[in-house]
Amino acid sequence: MEILLITGCFLFVLFSVLCGGYWFLHAPVAAPQLEPKQAGVSLNEDDGPIRQTLERIGSILPSANDLHHPIRARLLAAGYREPDALQAFFGIKAVSAVVGFVVGLLVCRSFESPLMTGILTGVCGVGIGFLIPDRVLKWIEGKRKQRLRQALPAALDLLVLSLEAGQGLDSALIDTSSELKRIYPDLSEELTLAHLEARAGQSRADVLDRLAVRTREPEIRKLTNLLLDGDRFGTSLGPALRNHANHTRTRRRQAAQEQARKTGVKLVFPVFFLIFPCVLLVTLGPAVLRLMKGMNEMVR
Repeated sequence: MEILLITGCFLFVLFSVLCGGYWFLHAPVAAPQLEPKQAGVSLNEDDGPIRQTLERIGSILPSANDLHHPIRARLLAAGYREPDALQAFFGIKAVSAVVGFVVGLLVCRSFESPLMTGILTGVCGVGIGFLIPDRVLKWIEGKRKQRLRQALPAALDLLVLSLEAGQGLDSALIDTSSELKRIYPDLSEELTLAHLEARAGQSRADVLDRLAVRTREPEIRKLTNLLLDGDRFGTSLGPALRNHANHTRTRRRQAAQEQARKTGVKLVFPVFFLIFPCVLLVTLGPAVLRLMKGMNEMVR
């Protein structure tokens, strides 16, 4: 057993050293860059050594270099638009898998389990560690979609005010984005990006379609379809957007009422498994103790 553990540790250290040597051997040479003031753009401060290491680890996997990978769309919906976000995500998955394997071995080592049990636990830890980043990404994506839904009625009201004041759709979008920047930064960022794409020369239909695809939010898809229909048929967008804002608020109120009605059903399980046993213990406990005491006296 000790020889096998020493051999496993040696192989793990050897694999780590080989990975580190491969990383330093294939590390790209940094090209000279301009200063931020000379380049006219702001550098990404989050692109530190940890992220660079994760990107290089993830780039080893073949699926991380796929430009049309479905996880890339999920990363866009979660707010990660960097070109190397997919490589960083797969690097996190690889590191998480290795950590899961090590944790599984340590747990089995602490309980002094057999070798095969430790290996199987380590393999299970690899699978769990590899799947955890997907769940975390799904949670982040859901939270961002929820924030976008919450910001949509206020954005619709601002769009209606801007359009009825005589502004065009592009000007209304950029004004709405600037007004929502402090309260709803996620939707403000999406609208700003759509405005920049329109200024870059893309058609309004392509810009709105990319906005819906990028966010993956059904309510924003409905808004983009409404704007596209108004642009295609030349109808007035003010009344349509006002009706859509009222409809969105109604749907939010109905969703809140639905969640409130589900609260009673969700409370059945904690009441039954947590509160009800305590009530039984307090109410029936003394009676059971007296009954047991009386039965013992009768037996004697």
